[in-house]
Amino acid sequence: MGHWFSRNIVEPGKLPLFLALASFVLTFLATRTVTRLIRAGKGPFGNVSSGGLHIHHVVPGVVLTVLGGFGAVASGRHGVGSAVFAVVFGIGAGLVLDEFALILHLDDVYWSEDGRKSVEVVVLTAALVLFTLAGFSPLGVDDMTTQERQDRVSFVLTLALNFLLVLVTLMKGKFRMAVIGTLIPFVAIVGALRLARPGSWWARRLYARRHRTRARAEVRAYRHDKRWSRVRRKVQDLIGGFQERVPGRGSTPPR
Repeated sequence: MGHWFSRNIVEPGKLPLFLALASFVLTFLATRTVTRLIRAGKGPFGNVSSGGLHIHHVVPGVVLTVLGGFGAVASGRHGVGSAVFAVVFGIGAGLVLDEFALILHLDDVYWSEDGRKSVEVVVLTAALVLFTLAGFSPLGVDDMTTQERQDRVSFVLTLALNFLLVLVTLMKGKFRMAVIGTLIPFVAIVGALRLARPGSWWARRLYARRHRTRARAEVRAYRHDKRWSRVRRKVQDLIGGFQERVPGRGSTPPR
């Protein structure tokens, strides 16, 4: 295990990325655990306030993200400094994205339905970083041989084709598939070829007069959401603790 880690993580210079991912995930899980304990009124933890103002953990998260980001850029990919700043950046990113929904809505929606976006963004971010750590390159460049990379025409065409597939997938209203498709082209191909989601830019522009196609898209979207929404909500509830009920408190109790 140690030899594999050294050969595949340390030698290629991926140790800072690995440490950033590990600290990011651990910080998110620790933060969710603490906020759930605060919500339930258990343990020694409590909200942080200054002069009656509640300090959300996104505030220290932004500071740590900026510090870790600039430090990582200045220190390179090797050495103790790069590892330390990678951990600092991961911790900051974990704190910030745990309150992504607050930043998006400019409101304290942490325990509300809109707060689920934070969990979804964290899971998606962790998956993308994990793919990158495993060797996937943006827009399918990792599938090219050394000779193809040296051929500028092939290189540019590959980038352009995969970028187009990702763009079409995004216009069809399939955000998750588009993001993952930047690293795994096959996902973008599937997203680009399948019917667009109702309400997306593609559906509004190209399905307006194609009533049968619009109806098929609506039926497919309904079946997909019915099949996967319950599973996605259960995973979000398990990670984020949205279904926990605290007697005597409202639907969005303080943290």
